[in-house]
Amino acid sequence: MDQKFISDNSRNRRDVLRRGAATTLSLAGLSVLAGGSVKAASADKGMNNPEADVQLINTALSLEHEGIAAYQIAAESGLLETSVLEVGVLFQGHHKGHRDELINAITTLGGQPVEAKPIAEYIKSLEVEKLTSQTDVLNLALRLELGAANAYLGVIPALHHPDYGHLFARLAADEAMHWTALTGALGKSLPANALYFG
Repeated sequence: MDQKFISDNSRNRRDVLRRGAATTLSLAGLSVLAGGSVKAASADKGMNNPEADVQLINTALSLEHEGIAAYQIAAESGLLETSVLEVGVLFQGHHKGHRDELINAITTLGGQPVEAKPIAEYIKSLEVEKLTSQTDVLNLALRLELGAANAYLGVIPALHHPDYGHLFARLAADEAMHWTALTGALGKSLPANALYFG
């Protein structure tokens, strides 16, 4: 495997695969923040509130750091077939792009982007020791991608600046694409009903 991929991503995208419980907590935190911001937004009636947007975008950035780390962990696990590893590297690249867009949004708003945690923290929170097969890794990634798509969609109404609502919709679309590809790789059926996400 490409050494640059491993070193680059060790601290970034492995989270999607390692972050089971921790990502669930992060997604819950994003939902709580969104709920509070929706109330504030209704009181604000569209007034510009960059601090609130920075808080939400930074929470999303922490999810992207986790996702990058998760894919890194998966790539280094030795559990993935070459073809699956290549897709994981592709998805990790998408998440790095998400990270960069979110960092740009935060700095544009005058905020300070949150840093990625050490990879060991993601390994622990995702309970990586329980991953023993490629199927385990793919199922974890599937859950994380679904959670990310739903979190992004849920936060859109709470964002004050329309540009960032558009960004979050694009991020959610990428997560839904990842979820769909992983669903196919696992041989699972696609949803029978419309409006599955969000």
